[in-house]
Amino acid sequence: MAAVCEMCGKGPQFGNRISHAHNVTKRRWNVNLQSVKAKVGGGNKKLRICTACLKSGKVVKATPAHLTRPRA
Repeated sequence: MAAVCEMCGKGPQFGNRISHAHNVTKRRWNVNLQSVKAKVGGGNKKLRICTACLKSGKVVKATPAHLTRPRA
């Protein structure tokens, strides 16, 4: 599965790992993705969202069904 945020499109970044002897090898920084149930288009959908989008409030998390039902 691709390491890409479904909200902002942020993906992995690439660079070099440099040792003390200055040996250079390729490395990759992945995005911190979290699986979240969010409100999308009037319904709930499971999305993979980066933590930056969660913190900024770009995503409205879905409330669990047992909290929205009226009590008897």
